[in-house]
Amino acid sequence: MPKMTFVERDGTRREFEAEAGTSLLDIAHANGIAIEGACEGSMACSTCHLIIDPSWYEKLKPAIEDEEFMLDLAHGLTRTSRLGCQVLLTDELDGLEVLLPAETRNMMI
Repeated sequence: MPKMTFVERDGTRREFEAEAGTSLLDIAHANGIAIEGACEGSMACSTCHLIIDPSWYEKLKPAIEDEEFMLDLAHGLTRTSRLGCQVLLTDELDGLEVLLPAETRNMMI
């Protein structure tokens, strides 16, 4: 199984294994990572915004137009921002590192 690392806002690194084909949002939720995902992965919000480590960004499948539209609503958008619900962990992404943004829009408040 591929591994990936979430870097939390305070710099804490948390590494997890997950089945290939699992979204980063689902991996986060399964492991207590503080990512909201208010729309439950239907790409109707930007609350699962993650920042992909630049060395990994080009290895991802490109974002589709709908994802890019939703990312425009995210706080702290960067050149390597993606929605966690749209990035699937694959064997080719074994070792992927993602950062949680400094702030996020919480749709549940």
